Amino acid sequence: MWVNPEEVLLANALWVTERANPYFILQRRKGHGGDGGGGGLAGLLVGTLDVVLDSSARVAPYRILYQAPDSLVYWTIACGCSRKEITEHWEWLEQNLLQTLSIFENENDINTFVRGKIQGIIAEYNKINGIKEDDDTEKFKEAIVKFHKLFGMPEEEKLVNYYSCSYWKGKVPRQGWVYLSINHLCFYSFLMGREAKLVIRWVDITQLEKNATLLFPDMIKVSTRSSEHFFSVFLNISETFKLMEQLANIAMRQLLDNEGFEQDRSLPKLKKKSPKKVSALKRDLDARAKSERYRALFRLPKDEKLDGHTDCTLWTPFNKMHILGQMFVSTNYICFTSKEENLCSLIIPLREVTIVEKADSSSVLPSPLSISTKNRMTFLFANLKDRDFLVQRISDFLQQTTSKIYLDKNISGSYIRTRNTLKFLQRVCMYRTEKTRDLVLKGIPESMRGDLWLLFSGAINEMATHPGYYEDLVEKSMGKYNLATEEIERDLHRSLPEHPAFQNEMGIAALRRVLTAYAFRNPNIGYCQAMNIVTSVLLLYAKEEEAFWLLVALCERMLPDYYNTRVVGALVDQGVFEELARDYIPQLYDCMQDLGVISTISLSWFLTLFLSVMPFESAVVVVDCFFCEGIKVIFQLALAVLDANVDKLLNCKDDGEAMTVLGRYLDSITNKDSTLPPIPHLHSLLSDDVEPYPEVDIFRLIRSSYEKFGSIRADLIEQMRFKQRLKVIQTLEDTTKRNVVRTIVTETSFTIDELEELYALFKAEHLTSCYWGGNSNATERHDPSLPYLEQYRIDFEQFKGMFALLFPWACGTHSDILAARLFRLLDENGDLLINFREFVSGLSAACHGDLTEKLKLLYKMHGQFIELCKTMYNMFSEDPNEQDLYHATAAVTSLLLEIGEVGKLFSVQPPNDTDSSNNCSKAIQSELFQKKEHQQYPLEQDWAITFEQFLASLLTEPALVRYFDKPVSMMARITNAKNIRMRGKPITSASDYEISTMSG
Repeated sequence: MWVNPEEVLLANALWVTERANPYFILQRRKGHGGDGGGGGLAGLLVGTLDVVLDSSARVAPYRILYQAPDSLVYWTIACGCSRKEITEHWEWLEQNLLQTLSIFENENDINTFVRGKIQGIIAEYNKINGIKEDDDTEKFKEAIVKFHKLFGMPEEEKLVNYYSCSYWKGKVPRQGWVYLSINHLCFYSFLMGREAKLVIRWVDITQLEKNATLLFPDMIKVSTRSSEHFFSVFLNISETFKLMEQLANIAMRQLLDNEGFEQDRSLPKLKKKSPKKVSALKRDLDARAKSERYRALFRLPKDEKLDGHTDCTLWTPFNKMHILGQMFVSTNYICFTSKEENLCSLIIPLREVTIVEKADSSSVLPSPLSISTKNRMTFLFANLKDRDFLVQRISDFLQQTTSKIYLDKNISGSYIRTRNTLKFLQRVCMYRTEKTRDLVLKGIPESMRGDLWLLFSGAINEMATHPGYYEDLVEKSMGKYNLATEEIERDLHRSLPEHPAFQNEMGIAALRRVLTAYAFRNPNIGYCQAMNIVTSVLLLYAKEEEAFWLLVALCERMLPDYYNTRVVGALVDQGVFEELARDYIPQLYDCMQDLGVISTISLSWFLTLFLSVMPFESAVVVVDCFFCEGIKVIFQLALAVLDANVDKLLNCKDDGEAMTVLGRYLDSITNKDSTLPPIPHLHSLLSDDVEPYPEVDIFRLIRSSYEKFGSIRADLIEQMRFKQRLKVIQTLEDTTKRNVVRTIVTETSFTIDELEELYALFKAEHLTSCYWGGNSNATERHDPSLPYLEQYRIDFEQFKGMFALLFPWACGTHSDILAARLFRLLDENGDLLINFREFVSGLSAACHGDLTEKLKLLYKMHGQFIELCKTMYNMFSEDPNEQDLYHATAAVTSLLLEIGEVGKLFSVQPPNDTDSSNNCSKAIQSELFQKKEHQQYPLEQDWAITFEQFLASLLTEPALVRYFDKPVSMMARITNAKNIRMRGKPITSASDYEISTMSG
């Protein structure tokens, strides 16, 4: 029978090939003779394996494998119990597929065709015989169970997909499976009685690369701070790598702003005709990736979800042609883009659509669809597959849109009155062609600039669908004060101070309202320097509300992560710019690296879109091009500026001289078409005594940038951004770690290496709680805006786990109670969270303090004498000198009792420490952790003995002195803790993540 294509790791193990052609192989199981028999040692061995290793499902004696040319991977596509059955399948393949396959040009097309054909046959058979398919295959469910069992993962850790591969350790490959879950990359292999495991958290990955070499035909390299890992021979390396990129990106987002992965529950169920079975999470991630590309391509709002797309043609009346391309449909938009890049694109908001109707088919125009808008424009699509289904989907979305518009009292109508121009609204649905771009590159008239910025950026759509939103924000934000508003006030008068519009209170007040409203809309960004410069220019060409939505488009879509507290997006693009400079201007790259100039210029140029470094009338032309073409314009222009100054820069001796060269060049860029009065630039004001630089025409410079660097594509920039984002965020995390360690190293007795490892463990504990839940909110425990030492904080449950792994006094059932007492002592502000400084202070005293410091910490942790005695008895329960320590403790207790000052404490009821560990933990938590608004720790009663008396009594017993005085190997405890945290059991290993069997 035909079977869903399934990968085969070893094509010839236990099988004999009987027939073969360039694409298919017919095999017989060893031990199953073609003449009705087969025995001997081979038959006995194979029969035993079939029964013992696969008792639940006997292996069919015949099978057909598919293998694409030049591939090392085989697929099972059919199996049979008899030679007759398998021969019929073989003959069908030869008659129906062989000739067709020979016309395909690449392996992926052949793979897709074969798999689709086989799955189509199976689907038809199931339909005829009434066989129902399950959304999740049993095989994937088995893989989930196996994943959790192999790697000790909790149920909350969701498996996304798994792939066969080889893991390379040196020159030795290990065949196995890589499991990709939301938070981890895991590998497992079991060969010849040897087991190998690998667990890597996505947040620890510093580099992810896909490349091919002679040794590794299809290889993915995964780098962490401490090691490199190589995986090869994937069935579908592109799919695997894309999924790895997505999961690593989610992890980086979590480090950046706590935004973890939340599964989309609104996805439709898998259709029966779906080309392949995938997990719900994999479908979710695939849908997200498609929606992200869709939104980026058409500059749509960040919450717009792609519903589907299909090939079609669009009739373009301006050149009377049918243009081949794709139609995209989502909840609020119908979009089109041509197959040929930049030939034509179209965005039709559903709020503008009045009629969607099927036209009559003809040989010239098969399956046509007509879409009319409110401004009497009609768009004609044709060659549509599943036209009826498409019309139904659009109708469903239109119905939702009509309801929304009715509720919002006709959004479009109110917007027309606001703009007071029907002509502008007609452009919302205009054809966007290469000619449109050329016109923009030649300069937008001053009167149209604001309108076109709104249109090209997509801000027009968000403003039209959020009436009254800006006014509400302004009302809510005015009069409120925080760090963002303080920074805004400080920078208001530095925003284009030379422009007349910002030399009076009216302009300043408008700028204040826009910046403050945005800070309240998006507190994760709040306010960042350079936003004031960009916003002030937006206000010159757009009304206040329009400028606000343009700022939203810039900060949240067109310049992602540029304006957060750490300007991550700008740093990422700085890395991309360095790569592009190396590829396009290699003769200058080494010189620029030596001078250290690229980082300086890219931050100022990119953050302000050249507005802060170029004369105003020229810089606005750059902004025109940016809104039309996106970030690629800025990269092109930056490279063009460097290219124009290659000779001068090569002769520069230091960064100051290089910056002067570039500054003078940028000052000289002119816009002779501008009708604005010349506004002197700050840099030129400071260098009036220098001989003027020859004038450079801005339009000629832009044209030159397209001629020399126009091959830079937006999708290439996104690929490069991913690579740089990993590097930038991990570098920022390392910087944070170094700053923490530098701040705290003088306060403790730990070495720098120990502190760095402890910080990594502390942060990992926080992230684990983000993955699998915790008692407190993740945003409470991680706030990047706080001082370095307080950015990561842990709650009691997290502290309890770290106490058990790192503190020398943790042992036995009393460990949780002791952890709670120490947590109470360290939590100085009573917010039920402790930061790294507080954590290290307690650990340092317990591990590296002298005898007096350790005993003082122990003394402070207890409110009663009997509690202290019970703690000491429990501490020694697993010590080799347990008996001696018990006798010594008894002697000290007797000595303290003889002092006679503790009698009054016996009336106090001690905690019920005889309960089980769980009951003890619950009791101490209920005692310590009441609601914050009513929280008050138990009142500590005055001790009847002083610390000095406690210390003096304990010093009389050598066994106790030796116990508290013995050195603690902190690094050994840290290594053990890391292994337990990553693999669930203590294993000593030189690497953070490698199991010792990998070294063989």
